[in-house]
Amino acid sequence: MDKEHKNKEEDSSLSTIKMLRERARKHIENGAVTSGYLANRELLINLLNEALATEMVCVLRYKRHFFMASGINAEAVAQEFAQHAIEEQSHADMIAARIIQLNGEPNFNPEGLAVRSHAEYVEGKNLVDMIREDLVAERIAIDSYREMILWIADKDSTTRRMLENILAVEEEHAEDLVSLLEVFPK
Repeated sequence: MDKEHKNKEEDSSLSTIKMLRERARKHIENGAVTSGYLANRELLINLLNEALATEMVCVLRYKRHFFMASGINAEAVAQEFAQHAIEEQSHADMIAARIIQLNGEPNFNPEGLAVRSHAEYVEGKNLVDMIREDLVAERIAIDSYREMILWIADKDSTTRRMLENILAVEEEHAEDLVSLLEVFPK
């Protein structure tokens, strides 16, 4: 017996090759959700659907802000809004795909979208209002994702990594928006 197999046998928390193969054949219809999955899948799917709604509301708000931006600094700010909308859509797509992997159904139903969303859809009266409302929404998303990541802990490393990556982009968005606000007089 080689050293690697001997070390594996000494650690009872590791499965043998035979055990892995046997477990993989059981409940094959569950796809990626194996018997070793530790998170409360139903609750996680609900949380991910709330995150999906949040991202979709953010896409819509950023798109409106992109089209409604006007004034002397509008072009640069509008381009930032457009980029953020693209990135928020990407987050929504990742979340929807993960919901499917967890044998759930992504909820894209527009009815109740604003209710399921953590962030609000606030139009803003002018460019500064728009930036501020987007910053508030980013701060909500940051707290929301941080809480989800802490709740997931080590129960679902794939979802946790996805949320950590999304969180990093949301933090970048917040910094971008703070920088944009500095251009305007208080």
